[in-house]
Parts: sequence; C-alpha cells; structure tokens
Amino acid sequence: MAPGNGSFMTQFILVGLTDQPDLQLPLFFLFLIMYIITMMGNLGMMTLIGLNSHLHTPMYFFLFNLSFIDLCYSSVFTPKMLINIISKKNIISYMGCMTQLYFFSFFGISECYVLTSMAYDRYVAICNPLLYNIAVSPKVCSSLVLGSYLMAFFDATTLIGCMLRLTFCDANTVNHYLCDIHPLLQLSCTSTYLIEMEVFIVGGLNIIIPSLTIFISYGLILTTILRISTMEGRSKAFSTCSSHVIAVSLFFGSSAFMYLRPSSVSMDEGKISSVFYTNVVPMMNPLIYSLRNKDVKLALRKTLRRGEF
Repeated sequence: MAPGNGSFMTQFILVGLTDQPDLQLPLFFLFLIMYIITMMGNLGMMTLIGLNSHLHTPMYFFLFNLSFIDLCYSSVFTPKMLINIISKKNIISYMGCMTQLYFFSFFGISECYVLTSMAYDRYVAICNPLLYNIAVSPKVCSSLVLGSYLMAFFDATTLIGCMLRLTFCDANTVNHYLCDIHPLLQLSCTSTYLIEMEVFIVGGLNIIIPSLTIFISYGLILTTILRISTMEGRSKAFSTCSSHVIAVSLFFGSSAFMYLRPSSVSMDEGKISSVFYTNVVPMMNPLIYSLRNKDVKLALRKTLRRGEF
C-alpha cells in the first residue's frame, strides 16, 4: 500500500554530503564533534538562563527559546546523518522522511521568527528605552514566542501537505544528507510546477518578511546609535546588537541561498550551503551570544562557583 497520497515509494536512499569513501570517517568525526558542541552549548545556555535570576529578562527569554529551537533543530537530522555516514545503506522510510521534513521545517521557521522577535527587543531597548517595560512586557514576549511557534506550525503543515501530494515512482535516491524540499521535488514523476510555486511562496515569505523586519529594525537602531553623542554610548549600543547581527546574517544568508536560489545552482552547492544553517548556525549561536556577552560570562562564573553547572 502506498504510504502517501499518490506515492508508490516506501523508502528513500540519502546520498549524503559526498560519496567518496575516504571522506566518510573524517566527516563522521567532524559532524559528531559539531553536534556535541551544539548540544552542550545550547543546553548550557538554557541552564544558565534558568539558574540566574538576573538573566530573566526579555532578551534572555528569547535567547532561551532560540537555544531550545537550535537544540531540537539539530537533533531532527544529525543523529540520522551520523548513522548514515558510517552505514552502507543510507535508507530512510517514506514516513520517516516526511516526519523529518516536517520538524526540520517547523524548527527552521520558528527560528526565523524568534530572531525577528529578538530584533524587535533590541529596537525597543535602543530606540524607545522609556517604553521598554511596556512594549516588551512578559505578556508581549510570550505572545511573540507563541506566535513564532504557531506560524511555524501552520507553514510547516502547509509545506508537508504540498510534499504529500507528490508522486514518486522509481527514483528514490535523495541527493542530500536529509529529507529536504528541493531534492524530493526532483524525484517526483509528475509535474511539480504548482507545488514548487507554493513552496517558493511559503519559503520566500518566511525568509523575506523576517529579513525585511530585521533590516528595518536595525536601520532605525543604527540611526539612533549615530545620534548618541559619546563614543562610550555608541560602543555599548553596538555591542548589544553585534551578536544578533552575526547570528541573523549566518542563518538568513545561507537559508536564502538554498531556498531562493536560481535553478542553475547545483544541488551539491546547495548541500554545502545547508551545512551552515543546519549544523554551523546551531553550534555557533550559543558561542556568539556568550563570548560577546558580559552578563552570560558573569552568570557562568557565578554558577561555576556555586557548583551547580
């Protein structure tokens, strides 16, 4: 019996990053180390925020959720990826593939909107500091995060609904290390034009709208910073935003290259880009926000002294 609407496929074969045997072991250890750093970094960030009351602020509430998303996001595909690297048959079932794609989309879209919420927090803190306690109240923060997850739920459901309408006949080799949209579209034995348009619209909106919102927020922030008379004030304002700018640039830049790329770009180039937003960004986020943040460093020292970390 077909496992999906119109699909005759029961399983897929994931090609992985490369088919060169001599690179498999180095890649396994590379991504294993990256995954361990990702887990430790994000769990550590969540623990620090939870244990230290002076980090119970809107900015760290968003950062806590970002760490949670990165933790889950990386765990959706990395364990399976590591198994596939050292396995002779890189097989994933049809339902396993669709499930992986759903949660991969859900956490990826969630990250887009949580990063946007963090930009809003920085905008209010710098441009309207007197209204900060009202404009970024606990109720507003909770609503923004809940809205991020709801947007991710509806958009991921829409995307997976599109993919379940595809018909797969004979070809079952996915040219990727995970079940992603574009490589699966290439395997369909029926026309994918309408589905590609739907995917492009949903994916485009989830990249372009948050990107524009963040860009406008930081444009206004930059204007406000340039009006600060003292160099010390400017430096402090810039330092509060620099970590977020780096994280946003890495995530949205690599995501846009993958999902808004022209058809002339090969899938192999797309896989390399995918490594940045699937593996590098979740690993780098806790490092970016901790190494450049005095509050996090102080919290780490206090927690280490208490022997609770």
